[in-house]
Amino acid sequence: MNQEQIQSVAFEIILHSGSSRTMIHEAFAMMRNNEFKNAADKLDEANEEVLLAHQSQTALLQQYSSGETINMEIIMVHAQDHLMTTMTLREVALEMLYLYEKLDKDK
Repeated sequence: MNQEQIQSVAFEIILHSGSSRTMIHEAFAMMRNNEFKNAADKLDEANEEVLLAHQSQTALLQQYSSGETINMEIIMVHAQDHLMTTMTLREVALEMLYLYEKLDKDK
């Protein structure tokens, strides 16, 4: 895989994880407004974007595991960091949705 292809994969990961992160923050706003169904739907949409980013990552890992040399670029390190923090943020958002719903029911 050449440098241009690695950069392309990195930007795909950044694009999809960035879209996911935006949706997660929209879901947080919905939670604050007690729009729990909408927030859950938005988190599902965010997950679809994470899956697209993960697919790009997986394709790269499959090439590596088949013996292809992959020269790591700093943009790929950034992309991986972006994806992992977005995945963690989504997990936190799911937990917060549960807590917001629980607090609303306990009123």
